[in-house]
Amino acid sequence: MTRIDLAIVGVGKIARDQHLPSIAGNPSFRLVAAVSRNAGVENVANYDTLAEFLTAGADVPALSLCVPPAVRFQMAWDALRAGKHVLLEKPPGATLSEVETLSALAAERGLTIYATWHSRHATGVEPARDWIASRQIKQLRIVWKEDVRRWHPGQAWIWTAGNVGVFDPGINALSILTRIMPHGIHIASADLEFPENCETPIAARLQFADPMGGDISAEFDWRHEGRQTWDITVVTDDGTLVLSDGGAKMAVDGATVVQGENREYDAIYARFADLLATGKSDVDIAPLRHVADAFMIGRRHITKPFYE
Repeated sequence: MTRIDLAIVGVGKIARDQHLPSIAGNPSFRLVAAVSRNAGVENVANYDTLAEFLTAGADVPALSLCVPPAVRFQMAWDALRAGKHVLLEKPPGATLSEVETLSALAAERGLTIYATWHSRHATGVEPARDWIASRQIKQLRIVWKEDVRRWHPGQAWIWTAGNVGVFDPGINALSILTRIMPHGIHIASADLEFPENCETPIAARLQFADPMGGDISAEFDWRHEGRQTWDITVVTDDGTLVLSDGGAKMAVDGATVVQGENREYDAIYARFADLLATGKSDVDIAPLRHVADAFMIGRRHITKPFYE
């Protein structure tokens, strides 16, 4: 098998924890370059800026963009213009228009662009989708509570405009929701809590409108110091399903049906390899649309300052 040479742009916590191990374990890829202002990767060519890489790395056909969403658009645009295939860490952009523009450019240039949603690859998601498909949803509750200090230490960028705050983890839940729902729903109301020293929310409560009559809601909190919780409970006309541990575990009426280890990023790179092999793209903006709608119609509540 001929490996695809790949560059990674942004060598932060998510790149080191998830992307680099998954790239190393995928026989379809060979990491040959890294771009970062503040960090590097051993045994590959390292560049301080994307412009420097694009000038020097003409033979590298694909790259993974792991930089914050607020600065991602121009990098993706420049990479596509330079003829590179692009994988986008979630969320794929700071706005819907950005992602649509990039998708159109990739199509125009005959390039692959892949907007990743890693939580959709959790072990229980597809079985949950299949189970729900033949049932009527009466109630669906998302509870996504974690401690930002634990998972994103020292990452001040998350509190600046364009980087979505609590929706950074919350969009993982929304990516699962938009995958398992058998029909479309939309946000009817939202309450967003903004610390007075931050430009993005630290907590959110969402209520969805379901044309089929289901009671669907979500609660996100990024200051939670207790048990870290990533659960979706679905009450139907024929039993109750619970996706827990971010979708890794699925239970029906209290009995575990599916449980597996976290291989989400391995699945992302397997998908990227398949897209490259077939010359296709995969850009689903449904989770990001819910976030945009929450900001559009949400009520802002100012809370006490947040400090790590």
